[in-house]
Amino acid sequence: MQSPRLFPLLLKATLLLMLFNFAFPLLSGLPLGKLSLYNKVFPGRERFPFGENQRGYNLSLFNLDAMFAAHVLVGAPKADDEYRVLLIGDSSVWGTLLTPEQNLAGQLNSQNISACGKNVRAYNLGYPYISLLQELMILDEALQYQPDMIVWLTTLESFPKEKQFGAPLVANSPDRVKRLITNYQLPLNPDDPALNHPTTSNQTFTSRRKDLANLIRLQLYGVPWSATGIDQFYPKSYEPAQTDFEADDSFYDIKKSEPLRDQLSLDILDAGLNATDLPMILVNEPILISDGANSDIRYNFFYPRWAYDQYRVMLAEYTSSRNQPYLDLWNLVPNDEFTNSGVHLTPFGESLLAAQVGDAIQNFCE
Repeated sequence: MQSPRLFPLLLKATLLLMLFNFAFPLLSGLPLGKLSLYNKVFPGRERFPFGENQRGYNLSLFNLDAMFAAHVLVGAPKADDEYRVLLIGDSSVWGTLLTPEQNLAGQLNSQNISACGKNVRAYNLGYPYISLLQELMILDEALQYQPDMIVWLTTLESFPKEKQFGAPLVANSPDRVKRLITNYQLPLNPDDPALNHPTTSNQTFTSRRKDLANLIRLQLYGVPWSATGIDQFYPKSYEPAQTDFEADDSFYDIKKSEPLRDQLSLDILDAGLNATDLPMILVNEPILISDGANSDIRYNFFYPRWAYDQYRVMLAEYTSSRNQPYLDLWNLVPNDEFTNSGVHLTPFGESLLAAQVGDAIQNFCE
């Protein structure tokens, strides 16, 4: 029996691999992120995958399809008696250093509250990094999953114009951002250099191998995660939120001499609030109010007092002018109930917030 010749065999294999590699951009339109074992083999996650520590059985993605496909919202059939509430926001909503049961969604669900005669079920769609554009992107995608109400928690740090393309999820989703700009008529540059526009050469299989590997890793993490319920690394200790500051009253490149409203992305908030006719509650989330060094200049690491005070006045006037349901909960939580950031709460701090948000859901339901 004649053995196959090795060189021709290797040559054919190499040519096939090269052909597959360079033909891979033709698959760029396929929503590979939607191919998921979550909500099928594994239960859906209570919050979006995020994290850089393998001990959390989690990882960060730049693929919104994969993030939603792994989320319990996508796989949860809506019961006739369910009042579905989507929570939009940043890492404080996602729940840094908090278990799924301790964060806002978990505590709302443990209250077993009802709204308009139905049982409230809250879904955690918060995601780390503070940017209104990222939050609008998630909201826009989430509206297809039968919500009854949106609760949008935000803070001044979400508003500066220069921050909007800075979120890694936003920067790596140029096509989705372009659709948002077009559909919501946002005054943003769709060709902003901060967006990572892929060229044909960096859409080959070898160029995208890390993205593809992350999609596979997320599926593999489904095994230890579903066995343990651990979806975040919880260190035994952490650096507490800063309470002493330099005598610095700067806030990005925003000028005190110019109207604050003109220097913030209020148009993106407008777009989100106009995205649906469903009831929507806007919440100015709690912040740490320091009493340390130079706390007469800054409330916390994020905010000089002059900027935050103007922001609160602006947001109150804005919501009043459009009759927008609004909770200003900035000073709700004592400063010893924050963890490693001026917006991250302890479980008790979250319980204070959940009580206020729970009441508002009942009051504003339709």
